[in-house]
Amino acid sequence: MSFLSRIMLLKSQAHFSTDVQRGGPVVSGPTFKGTAKRKSEMAKTRVGLMIAGFCVVYAIIGGRLVQYGQAQPETVSSILPADRLMASRPDILDRNGEVLATDIRTVSLFAEPHKIVDPDEAVERLATVLTDLDIKGTYKKLSSESRFQWLRRQLTPKQQSQILALGIPGIGFRPEKRRFYPGGATASHIVGYVNIDNRGMTGMEKYIDNQGLADLRALGMTTDAPLEPVKLSIDLRVQNIVRDVLVDAMVKFKSIGAGGVVLDAHTGEVLAMASLPDFDPNNPVGSEEGWLSRMANGTFEMGSTFKSFTIAMGLDSGKVSLKDSFDARYPIRIGGFTIKDFHGKNRILTVPEIFQYSSNIGTAKVADIVGIDAHKEFLTRLGLLTKMETELPEVAMPTQPRTWKKISSITISFGHGVSTTPLQTAVAGVALVNGGKLIEPTFLPRTREQADLVAKQVLKPSTSDDMRFLFQWNGIKGSGKNARVEGFDVGGKTGTADKVVNGRYVGDKNFNAFLAAFPIDNPRYVVLTFIDEPKTDKGNGAALAGNSAAPMVADIIRRSAAILGVEPKFGEDGSALLVSY
Repeated sequence: MSFLSRIMLLKSQAHFSTDVQRGGPVVSGPTFKGTAKRKSEMAKTRVGLMIAGFCVVYAIIGGRLVQYGQAQPETVSSILPADRLMASRPDILDRNGEVLATDIRTVSLFAEPHKIVDPDEAVERLATVLTDLDIKGTYKKLSSESRFQWLRRQLTPKQQSQILALGIPGIGFRPEKRRFYPGGATASHIVGYVNIDNRGMTGMEKYIDNQGLADLRALGMTTDAPLEPVKLSIDLRVQNIVRDVLVDAMVKFKSIGAGGVVLDAHTGEVLAMASLPDFDPNNPVGSEEGWLSRMANGTFEMGSTFKSFTIAMGLDSGKVSLKDSFDARYPIRIGGFTIKDFHGKNRILTVPEIFQYSSNIGTAKVADIVGIDAHKEFLTRLGLLTKMETELPEVAMPTQPRTWKKISSITISFGHGVSTTPLQTAVAGVALVNGGKLIEPTFLPRTREQADLVAKQVLKPSTSDDMRFLFQWNGIKGSGKNARVEGFDVGGKTGTADKVVNGRYVGDKNFNAFLAAFPIDNPRYVVLTFIDEPKTDKGNGAALAGNSAAPMVADIIRRSAAILGVEPKFGEDGSALLVSY
């Protein structure tokens, strides 16, 4: 057989397919090897196709997951994503760690109207649990075309279990957090309150949001993990005492308002501050009358307490000394007005006597010596004519004459013509007794070293020494007698200001205040109280600050001095002990 014929024979044998199952002959050799190779290649191809198919499917699934993750969440009615509804607020604590505000978990009731089978029946059944349910409003919500409606926010656990037992289709619960204030109204104007969505509306709650918490919530970056508590400078024990004294004073004098503050004279910390009427932050709706903080967000003519600043101005200018005297025998007539003393002595008075007898004539003459421009500059330096800087958002802007004239300077010298907040007055009073340093107030803890960094020297130390002497003098011999507390050297200045009604001063409506410091030889704390429109037993509204605001200071100091760490001193040198037999 030729070589070519052999090649043709082998080729035909290679294409011959043997099939054992069909009963064909079994071949071996080159034929079997070619078939096995072809089957192996086909199997590999099939496996490859399967792997490729799985990869494509998982790639599509992964791509869709990424797409869903990057998509904006659908907003349905007023509902928020669960993580934002459950976002925590930090606890608010007093300086000793007592809780002033905290979060508690609760649930809110919602409906999906498109799943409600019978709105009438659903409303009737819900009304058996929620007895104050708005029947018409709820029916309207359940009959709407929307896919989500709030029905009731912040249910009690009992209400939730009772509604669950009703088994109404299309009704569900959304977990939320509710702010709880254990002290109720005790520190309401300081702590503030939050709205139904747990957002700060006033006070330190709003301050916390303004520090970045609100922005984080808007970006969805908050979680339900507990946050670091915010500690305040407030001492809850002293805060409770101050408010308790104010409540008693309002009842006793039948007044329309009252307020008080305790400041650390060396750090500017607010240890306590209260204003009445107030409100319960757990249920602020319906207490609108108490929303105004008269201490920080209300402006008043502070009356004769301003004489403290006028005398300090004269002493600090070097044009007046404690040894000087002024003629207070005759009233001052200027611009159609007559300036006279309430209880005039009709004689020449020394500077301490002007302070002791609260002489309008003598104070006006001190202001006249200093001059109009210097007078305005001095009050501005003490922060009495500008908006106060502090953490509390609710702070009012003082009012003053557009143009200062001589009559303006004279009336402002004894507390009429300028309206400022009681808290500002107390802060300026701190500078009178602590060596002449003006320290912006704070509701957060602050050390003395930190206070020195922000303090401004606004008075000579010698002026502060003289003012401590005058405060003590008035406490012993003047209108501050009723603020004295045995064992605690209290000094201060009263202020009885006639209020303006229909553009005119009236004598039967007063705003009474008392500015005090203790122990006056080396003051650690400044206390200011006021009472708005107090009335005597006769109901004629003629109560004076010495008989109303000063006793309030005495009550606060008597009850809180030991808590504040001030030790009493008895005897001339302070070394005697109080002994009971």
